[in-house]
Amino acid sequence: MATERLSSLLSHLKGGSSGVSAITQKNPDDIVITLALRTPLTKAKKGGFKDTDLDYIIYALLKETLAKSKIDPALIEDVCLGNVNDGKAAYLVRAASLAAGVPHTSGASSVNRFCSSGLKAVQDIANQIQLGAIDIGIAMGAESMSAGGDRIERPFNEEVLKNQEAADCMQPMGQTSENVGADFNISREQQDRYAAESYRRAEAAQKAGWFDDEIVPITTKIKDPKTGEEKEVTLTKDEGIRYGTTYESLSKIRPAFPAFGDKSTGGNSSQVTDGAAAVLLMRRSKAIELNQPIIAKFCGATVAGVPPRIMGIGPTAAIPKLLSKFNLTKSDIDIFEINEAFASMAVYCLNNLGLEHEKVNPRGGAIALGHPLGATGARQICTILSEARRTKKKILVTSMCIGTGQGMAGLFVNEQV
Repeated sequence: MATERLSSLLSHLKGGSSGVSAITQKNPDDIVITLALRTPLTKAKKGGFKDTDLDYIIYALLKETLAKSKIDPALIEDVCLGNVNDGKAAYLVRAASLAAGVPHTSGASSVNRFCSSGLKAVQDIANQIQLGAIDIGIAMGAESMSAGGDRIERPFNEEVLKNQEAADCMQPMGQTSENVGADFNISREQQDRYAAESYRRAEAAQKAGWFDDEIVPITTKIKDPKTGEEKEVTLTKDEGIRYGTTYESLSKIRPAFPAFGDKSTGGNSSQVTDGAAAVLLMRRSKAIELNQPIIAKFCGATVAGVPPRIMGIGPTAAIPKLLSKFNLTKSDIDIFEINEAFASMAVYCLNNLGLEHEKVNPRGGAIALGHPLGATGARQICTILSEARRTKKKILVTSMCIGTGQGMAGLFVNEQV
C-alpha cells in the first residue's frame, strides 16, 4: 500500500499533464465509483412512498446496493446519508444500515447541505478514502418530503438579522426564484419553454427505458386514503413525468408564489418528491483487488457562495470554480447535470455560463423528475453516469443551487467508454 501511494503521489507531481489528460490518468489511489443506484422518485403525499417511513427507504436501497454489488458487507466502513428535513437522520441511517447487513463495526452519519446533501455525502466518503481513514464507503441521499418540509419555525436572533444577507436566508425558495426572474429579466415564457423541454426529455428517456439501469424496484406498502386499506406495491418508475406536457399547457398554470411575483408556477418548478440514491465508493486499488466494476472516477467537488436572495444562481459560481481547480474549460465537459430547482435559475445558469442546452440534463431534470431535497445530489450522479454509459461520454459535471445562497459542483470521469 505504501508503494502504491508513493507512486500515485509521484505521478501527480510530474509535470506536463493538466486538464483532461490529468483527470483521465489512472492511479491506484483514485477514488472510484463501483455502483450507483436509486429508487424510483415518487410524488410526495400522494405517490408510492407517501406511507413509507424514511428509515425503510434507506434500508431498502442499502439492501439492494449490497446485493447488486455482491460485496461483503463487513468491508463497508462507513455510510453517510445526505438529508435535509429529518433531524433524526443520523439515527435512521445507522439503524437502517445495521438492518441491511452492514455490521456494527462500521459507522454511519448524516450531512445536510440542503439540495446538495447527496453530493456532500459523496464528497465526505471520498475524502475519508483519500485520507486513508477508510477503504470503502457508501454515500447516500434520501428524503421523505411526504413527512414534512424544512421551513424555519422562528426568525433568527435580532443580532443576526441586522445583517441583510443573513436576513435574506429567511426568504422562502419560491421568493428567491421570483427574485432571479425579476433581477435578470427571465420571462414567464422562457421559464415555461424550458420546463416543457425538461418534460419532453424525461418522457422520451422513460419511454426508451434509459432510466432502467439506474433504478432498482422497491417493494413497500401504501394505504388507500379513503378506506385506510393497506396493500403491497412494487415501485419501478418515476412518477412525476407528465406525458404530453407542452409550453401551451404550462402557460395556463397560475403563479405559485403571487406574493413575490408571477413567473414561477407548479409547472416550471421542481416537484415535491420522495426518493433515495446510493453511491458505492472505494480506492481504485481496492476495487481491482475485489474485482469490482469501476464505472467512474470521482475527481472532486467544490462549494461556492452567492447572495442568499438569489440562491438559485449557485451553479454559476460553483461550476467555474470547479473547472478552474482542474484546469478545465466548459468545452471539455461532455454532460452537465444541473438541478432544476426552478426554471428561473436553470435558464439563468445556462445563459450565464454559456452552456449548450444539448449538454445539460439530457434526460430532463427536477422539474420533470422531482426533487427529493437530500437525495438529488446523489440522484444526479446515478443519472449522469447512466447517460454517459449510454452515449459513451466521458467528462461529467453535476451541480446544484443550495438554499441560503450557495452552489456545489462535482467532477466525474466515465470509465465505461
